[in-house]
Amino acid sequence: MKQSEIKEASTAELQEKLSDSRKAFSDLKMAHAITPLENPIQLREQRRAIARIATELTKREVQ
Repeated sequence: MKQSEIKEASTAELQEKLSDSRKAFSDLKMAHAITPLENPIQLREQRRAIARIATELTKREVQ
């Protein structure tokens, strides 16, 4: 998810996307622990997407 998409999304959408992303990241980590992923960069991309969404939510809370 791009930063511009994150800024345009509503808070409710971001919270839903955050929970979905965290679940997907957890599933990827489990799959990678059992058998190596074909593209392990997915883990990094997913983790960074979670951080972007969480940062935007925190930024909105402060304002």
